[in-house]
Amino acid sequence: MPDQQGKTALVTGANTGIGFEAAKVLAARGATVVLACRDLAKAEAAASQISAAAPRARVETLRLDLASLASVHQAAEQFHANHRCLNLLINNAGVIHPAYARTEDGFELHFGTNHLGHFAFTGLMLDRLLAVPGSRIVTVSSSGHRRGDIHLDDLALQHGYGLNAAYGQSKLANLMFTYELQRQLAAIGARTIAVAAHPGNAYTEVGRHMPGWVRVALSPRLRLLNSWLLQSAQMGALPTLRAAVDPVATGGDYYGPAGPGEFTGHPTRVKSSARSHNADLQRRLWEESERLTGVNYRLAEQTAPHTD
Repeated sequence: MPDQQGKTALVTGANTGIGFEAAKVLAARGATVVLACRDLAKAEAAASQISAAAPRARVETLRLDLASLASVHQAAEQFHANHRCLNLLINNAGVIHPAYARTEDGFELHFGTNHLGHFAFTGLMLDRLLAVPGSRIVTVSSSGHRRGDIHLDDLALQHGYGLNAAYGQSKLANLMFTYELQRQLAAIGARTIAVAAHPGNAYTEVGRHMPGWVRVALSPRLRLLNSWLLQSAQMGALPTLRAAVDPVATGGDYYGPAGPGEFTGHPTRVKSSARSHNADLQRRLWEESERLTGVNYRLAEQTAPHTD
């Protein structure tokens, strides 16, 4: 990894799993890393772990609950008060919840947290990113996006909720957001790029709300049986890190594990579903996301995004 001295990176959901591993590597390579997490106590504990492993690391914490637009705004305001620029934004946080639930603002939990929360936060942080030539926005999707569809007439999935449908929709939205954001950045000649990644299958806490038998089957204690399907969180973080720092990465790139089924392995460029490249649906999802969050990017104006 290239030296990251002098750069500032913000990683959402960085207190555990892939986000933690990515933040730890970036901090060890010299970046100032902001751990943006829902639980500030857990963020502080993660920061202490990173500092213990790399005493010279510069690690900060920021409370960010992506299931609350009020929290998203507060976090963005706090970052703006402390930082004039941002080199790297990693939209990593995510939820998998088998039961139907809603966010504080009434959105279906997966769509509201995994997509809308990151959509709003990225928009509110965009002025700090555009101020830095070569800055990047990395959004973490999932191979589960292939099972998803965008239900613009029922984004809350009130007429057909299922875990795979909800999670898949949110992860497909992550990719479509990345591709549409990159198109808009390129249209104004911005020197900021948007890229995406997925970790394959990794041992993390993201499935902590899953049924007990699923958590047992995916446990690291059964590594001898499930190693073909699952890899460590450190390996799972590599696609994100490559998307974040690879000097030859270009806007719209998508990174994932190179192994069979993209389950495990070292990171490489991978392809997303044909549905994810539907430009008309990308545009319509973008417009609906602006409407739902009240965050309007107005990239053509090359100014900080406004809140309606």
